[in-house]
Amino acid sequence: MTTASNAHAFPRSDRSSVGVWWWTVDRWMLGVVALLIGIGVLMSFAASPAAAARMNIGDPFHFAVRQCVFAGVSAVVLISVSMLDVKGVRRASFLIWLAAIAVMIALPFIGHNAKGATRWLEFGGFTFQPSEYMKPALIILVAWMFAEGQKGQGVPGVSIAFALYVVSIGLLLIQPDVGQTVLITIAFGAAFWMAGVPMSWVMLLGATAVAGLSSTYFLFPHVASRVDRFLSPDKADTHQVDRAAEAIAAGGFFGRGPGEGVMKRHVPDLHTDFIYSVGAEEYGLIFSLLLVSLFAFVVVRGLYRAMKLSDPFEQVAAAGLFVLVGQQAIINVAVNLNLIPTKGMTLPFISYGGSSMIAMGLTMGLALALTRRRPGAYTPNEGLAKAGTYA
Repeated sequence: MTTASNAHAFPRSDRSSVGVWWWTVDRWMLGVVALLIGIGVLMSFAASPAAAARMNIGDPFHFAVRQCVFAGVSAVVLISVSMLDVKGVRRASFLIWLAAIAVMIALPFIGHNAKGATRWLEFGGFTFQPSEYMKPALIILVAWMFAEGQKGQGVPGVSIAFALYVVSIGLLLIQPDVGQTVLITIAFGAAFWMAGVPMSWVMLLGATAVAGLSSTYFLFPHVASRVDRFLSPDKADTHQVDRAAEAIAAGGFFGRGPGEGVMKRHVPDLHTDFIYSVGAEEYGLIFSLLLVSLFAFVVVRGLYRAMKLSDPFEQVAAAGLFVLVGQQAIINVAVNLNLIPTKGMTLPFISYGGSSMIAMGLTMGLALALTRRRPGAYTPNEGLAKAGTYA
């Protein structure tokens, strides 16, 4: 991944914060994430004219220009956060979680309501969704508590972790946001399992989660409506997923070409939840598989690096963050392919949205900070010869 110019700019002897960061961060991961951000900007230019026309916005590139700004901020956040040490990661996550929870508590009183949910703060023409930032911070805190509980020093780590989880999903369900609740529950369960908690507890958590998820069908009318549309498409309005499926099918193997998409004009939320269908129509199946492969690379390489870490907190926290990113990508693509009911979940780094893009930069920044090479950070079988840099 390195070039002669990069090596000249940051020689191994450079002990500055930037130089140390460059030689210790996972540059393969960094490069793939940069590619995903670039693809997200490209997709925003493809979707923006049609989305602007549907919403009667005069500037056809309104969403594309804003996405460029969001992408730039996300990149700065990602790099800045990835320079933190482990203690900095914990402190930052604690402050972010507290701030996000405080805003979520205030949402019912000052939040912006859209599509029957109050999930955003609106100011200056921008919307802010605090739950996007709460997710990665919660995973870090939960892993921290699990690790503290394992030390046997009287810290009720598991109890505190469950309390943090319950508070977080309780506020999400008030909004309501069942999709984010499902996502956080899966990531929490993964962290719970990786922390070495007894299997009986894991099975109990799984059974409780299934029961809780099933109850949302009866508690939230919009959830029941989405499930009914998925199970009985002939008896319900499936316009959204039908138009997305038509756009994907129209792309074929190689797509219609950049800017040549036709079906995308009829896809609701084409620049956010259904951006995958826009890419599939214009760039085809080959592009779609490449995009999925990039996410698979991030998750598989991330989990591999996480499992090689020697510290229990770093291992569980990093793995939980990669599960979070991977699961969100899986849910979005599955919705676009009509494999599961619609969830209202963005595609990481690809979908339009400031909160989503910047929060993903935060998530990957935290993951990269935890998987940076530090003396003693990796298990002995990694070898001392590799301790200074990534291949």
